[in-house]
Amino acid sequence: MTFGEQPAYLRVAGDLRKKIVDGSLPPHTRLPSQARIREEYGVSDTVALEARKVLMAEGLVEGRSGSGTYVRERPVPRRVARSGFRPPNGATPFRQEQADGETRGTWESRSEQAEASVAVAERLGIRPGDRVMCTRYLFRDAGEAMMLSTSWEPLAVTGRTPVMLPEEGPLGGMGVVERMAAIDVVVDNVTEEVGARPGLAEELLALGGVPGHVVLVIQRTYYASGRPVETADVVIPADRYRVSYHLPVK
Repeated sequence: MTFGEQPAYLRVAGDLRKKIVDGSLPPHTRLPSQARIREEYGVSDTVALEARKVLMAEGLVEGRSGSGTYVRERPVPRRVARSGFRPPNGATPFRQEQADGETRGTWESRSEQAEASVAVAERLGIRPGDRVMCTRYLFRDAGEAMMLSTSWEPLAVTGRTPVMLPEEGPLGGMGVVERMAAIDVVVDNVTEEVGARPGLAEELLALGGVPGHVVLVIQRTYYASGRPVETADVVIPADRYRVSYHLPVK
């Protein structure tokens, strides 16, 4: 194969993908059978099968038991806006991150003490095994699961204080900046790193995705005078949402 040439299965997958995108193969249409692909493109059964596997891995088609392979409904991506620090109006983190007056989001959470893993300890600047408060969230938009988040806070900072549990007490649900301020910890910086990977089985189950779907992962850390006081992994289904950043100009 010379430079620039594609394997036959990618050429077939590319042509079928184009038909799906331009509407020639609309949602819920049955994908041409393996035999039909073989005849139409003049390829082997192996090539036809691999082309179908590519489209399935990309989330463009789905298999239905005993029926065949069909073009999936393609969701119109919605926006998840992120703007760094919260405004001083008491907005909850989720509402502020939505940045949309029409959005009515809800969430559920649970917190438990845990030992920091090596990765979490490195992000928080503590030792592996140190105690942290781990809080897991499932966020919903109009009832639809749309985002997961797992946060870790060092109990050396919040332990035995009124804000030890992020979602309970007088400042429950108010966000890291406001909660830390209540114990005289001034958050002055936040960093976010955005990446993508295949979703884990439990993540896709919670978010309503299918195996192989890609998720966006935002690794966020809040700092107070250079000391990490909270870090979190935010997981968003990439096929349904886009992350939009609103950053102030200083």
